[in-house]
Amino acid sequence: MSVLESIFLGIVQGLTEFLPVSSSGHLAILQNFFKIDTGSSLLFDILLHMGTLLVVFVVYWKDIWKLIVEALQMVGDIFANIGISLRKGKPDEKKAYRKIVKTNYRKFVVLLIVSTIPTGIMGFLGAKLITDASNTLLIPGICLLITGVLLLISDQAKNCTKIPKDVTYKEGVAIGVAQGFATLPGLSRSGTTITACLLCGFDRKFAVKYSFILSIPAILGAALLEIKDLGEEVITGSMVGTYAAGMVAAAIVGYICIKTMLVIVKNKKFKYFAFYCFAIGIISIVGNFVL
Repeated sequence: MSVLESIFLGIVQGLTEFLPVSSSGHLAILQNFFKIDTGSSLLFDILLHMGTLLVVFVVYWKDIWKLIVEALQMVGDIFANIGISLRKGKPDEKKAYRKIVKTNYRKFVVLLIVSTIPTGIMGFLGAKLITDASNTLLIPGICLLITGVLLLISDQAKNCTKIPKDVTYKEGVAIGVAQGFATLPGLSRSGTTITACLLCGFDRKFAVKYSFILSIPAILGAALLEIKDLGEEVITGSMVGTYAAGMVAAAIVGYICIKTMLVIVKNKKFKYFAFYCFAIGIISIVGNFVL
């Protein structure tokens, strides 16, 4: 793979990771169409995802820092409650336990955990299926058609006002399951999770934020599963430079795209991406039988 091919795939990753058109689906389709040989490099795949993950941290760093602080304080309160329960006192003495989930950000933390669990289970159990599906044009094509339908549905969703304190844990699980299915190439992760959030009544701005911050544990988890196999991959200095170029391209383009998503969701403009997904999906399916 050349540096230009790496940058090209990085641009595709940055565009499609945050725009609701499926990064994995486009990478699979383009590699199949143009016969770009990445050598099935796990390092290249990890670096591309790290590039887009970095963008999420840059754009939402204030929210992420607040979530980290609140999560640590929650752990502290849990241990404090354990200490209180073990403390000896009079039988009628009322023990003042600390409330654990008492702010919007603390509820946000718990919801992210609840959503991540089903995604992790589905991703782990379906790892081989996902890999096999990426080696054909048929599955990504079909999934892109499904993505188009989901995007049309999201545009029809009512404008609701749910923020973390209003969201149920059952809804958190449902969003996590939706993200689990979106590991299939062609099924947009952002499009699927934002649609799920909107159908659950999320405020549109919060739906976008929830979707992108929820991608952090999903991407990190997938990277950790791949890192264990890196020892089997032969990596040279020139390859690292080539892969890094793709990572930088993914980060720069991704930053531009993530900034546009709030406008797209707020103004209900997903239908244009839906039509695009229909077109690329049909081309991919036809290409599967022609090429």
